[in-house]
Amino acid sequence: MKQIFCIIMAGLIAVGVPAQNEKYVKAMETAINQLDTTRSEAGLTALSNTFQRIGDAEKTQWLPYYYAAFSLTMAGWSDARKDKDANAEKIKALCDKAEALDNNSEICAIRNMAATQQMLVDPQTRWMTYGQEADAALKNGMQLDPSNPRLYYLEGAGIFNTPKQFGGGKTKAKPVLEKSLALFNAEKTKPLHPNWSKKQAEDMLAQCN
Repeated sequence: MKQIFCIIMAGLIAVGVPAQNEKYVKAMETAINQLDTTRSEAGLTALSNTFQRIGDAEKTQWLPYYYAAFSLTMAGWSDARKDKDANAEKIKALCDKAEALDNNSEICAIRNMAATQQMLVDPQTRWMTYGQEADAALKNGMQLDPSNPRLYYLEGAGIFNTPKQFGGGKTKAKPVLEKSLALFNAEKTKPLHPNWSKKQAEDMLAQCN
């Protein structure tokens, strides 16, 4: 029996199927698919709550808390979102829960975006605090996984949107975005794992040419 179990597990690993219960996988797939179509703040907040409930039920999976934070991050990019700081602190608390289960570079990408959103409330006065926090999150993520394309997309986007007089611009952003796209093309995404921003990287790189 032990030999048969080992063979089954080896087969699951070979095809990239996580050893997780079917109910969890289906719940996650349904919620992740909703991320593609949900745009309103209310919808994204509700989706974040759904992911949190999945995480609280599972207790050992970091991905539900990651996606709960990601949903709030999506809402945080909206100009209509007034409570940027409160929203970002919720995101960071969810990142803490995810990191308690698995410290990885994907969570660092979320931390970068949360701090960036806080910084953009008032860049001149907040750069020293939240700008540096965002930069530190990227650097930490790259140390954890230098092949994560989302980190380089976020770095490139930051350079792209920074005025030339402050060290940014399209010319400097281009090689970073090219690296991001190369990593995207080489990436083999695991089931349920993050795979966002390739299209955004392509569009931004096109603007650099």
